[in-house]
Amino acid sequence: MSPVAAFVQAFLWAVGGFFILYLIGYATFLFLSVAVGASVLNQRKREERYRAHVARDCFVPVSVIVPAHNESVTIVSSVRSLLTLDYSLYEVIVVDDGSTDATAERLIEAFGLTRIQRPIRSVLGTRPVREVWMGRVGAVGVPVTLVRKENGGKSDALNVGINVSRFPYFVCMDADSVLQRDSLREIVAPVIEDDTVVAVGGLVRPANGVTIRDGRAQGYSLPRRMIPAMQVLEYDRSFLSARILLDQFNGNLIISGAFGLFRKDVVVAAGGYDPNTVGEDMELVTRLHVFCRGNQIPYRIRYAPDAVCWSQAPETMGDLLRQRRRWHTGLYECMRKHGRLFANLRYGPVAVLSYTYFLIYELLSPMIELFGLATVAVAFAFNFINVPFMVVFFLVYALFGAVMSLTAFFTRAQTRDLRLTLEDALRAVLLSLFEVTVMRFVLAVTRMLALVGYRRRRGTWDKVARTSLDGD
Repeated sequence: MSPVAAFVQAFLWAVGGFFILYLIGYATFLFLSVAVGASVLNQRKREERYRAHVARDCFVPVSVIVPAHNESVTIVSSVRSLLTLDYSLYEVIVVDDGSTDATAERLIEAFGLTRIQRPIRSVLGTRPVREVWMGRVGAVGVPVTLVRKENGGKSDALNVGINVSRFPYFVCMDADSVLQRDSLREIVAPVIEDDTVVAVGGLVRPANGVTIRDGRAQGYSLPRRMIPAMQVLEYDRSFLSARILLDQFNGNLIISGAFGLFRKDVVVAAGGYDPNTVGEDMELVTRLHVFCRGNQIPYRIRYAPDAVCWSQAPETMGDLLRQRRRWHTGLYECMRKHGRLFANLRYGPVAVLSYTYFLIYELLSPMIELFGLATVAVAFAFNFINVPFMVVFFLVYALFGAVMSLTAFFTRAQTRDLRLTLEDALRAVLLSLFEVTVMRFVLAVTRMLALVGYRRRRGTWDKVARTSLDGD
């Protein structure tokens, strides 16, 4: 063998070895996540009656902030679901971020809002507010406020909502989502248990194929279409395993923008939402870690797996890819902005473990996986690879990933007493295999292209098509 061929062979073996170790590392994290997640969920189910009793007798006032831009299709059903929450004291604030459709008009008409003159304390800098509408709606008279402002993006709209809010805690949620009836009680529970909690993330579940009435899901089944059905498995694996594991050591870096609770004074002190990123949810949570640890403030950022928010998942491949491209762009912006966390012992496990995981297995994973597959292909072309071993390895890896997804999916169904049909169970098995093989590759390419085209697309917010949640 010539020296060049020997060098190429050694290089390919080194890259292949790293790629295999990378996959084994991810598989280990996935196993630990699912094992811990399943254990915690089953334990919480056994304690459900006690937690429900405590949450019913104790509460804190909460402002629910709903930023909206051209959300006329879903905004009324979303706000209507908020009026049926099983909670004692809260207000609803909808921030219309310069919509060009009938978002504001539909709200005003549906809930009989009246325009008022109300001074707003600008603790966070935002684009100008044009007008404020208000009314008390429902049997208990829940205060509903509509703020119309100049367009400034989701972060700017959330900052306006914080300025307008009256209560010490606020919940942020998307205008295309609805909360389960007991979700506010569940997401507030960690605050009642521990006064150092500054943020709590809820569980986001795809609402596709689910009929929701008065804050309750009327029956449950996997969506009929493949793309949203696959996302059900993906969401369960992420929200019901990885986030539960990270929650054990105060290591969560993400609270989904679709549903999260925050302590207002700490968020304001940290500077509010950053309008210069498309991943405002992760950036704020990461900044809260940095702010609290940097100022030696005792704090916890928690995850409440029983606080359920139903949100529309993309129905088409095009919408799904646009969503994931935006998510990966936001991840890149957050990782770059808070690079000081990397291997920085001063910030504890959130830096050493969480930041490292998101850097290697989330941000850089598309490049690592695609480069690894390309190396395997080159090694195969030059006959430098043990084909039977690699085929068996990839099959075992795919099967392992599918089993982990199914474990998370069926654990969630069992702990929430959801009845699945035999057809749904069989579809879940097939979809798990499809997701861990075909879709993983497609999404890896999409996420890599998000970084390649970052400068050109910076600040772009890709819209996803929406449908009414309750027939409005």
